[in-house]
Amino acid sequence: MHTDIITLIDSPEILESMLTEHAAVLLLFGAPDCGVCQTLKPRIAEMLAQAFPQMRMAYIDCQAQGEIAASRNVFALPVVECVFYGKTFGRFSKVFSLADIRGALARPYGLIVTE
Repeated sequence: MHTDIITLIDSPEILESMLTEHAAVLLLFGAPDCGVCQTLKPRIAEMLAQAFPQMRMAYIDCQAQGEIAASRNVFALPVVECVFYGKTFGRFSKVFSLADIRGALARPYGLIVTE
């Protein structure tokens, strides 16, 4: 299991730092009592480790970090946001699959790994 690659975000400053220091970041917004969120977290981490190893993953607990969630317009869970060079290239909310995420990441990720 690749849950060790997940960075827990507990302040807006840490989130901004992560988004500026890394070219590719996947943000997962969830909550401890959201079963779907907790099921997705290790599965997304596994997918990133296998298919997108240079991509970073951040988890934001929306119950503890409501300010961060609101600032990123997250009002329903789960939400996955794919960020490349600080810009959102894909966003998924409530109903989506790992294949949807993989498809959104493939092209922009392919461009950054060739740099």
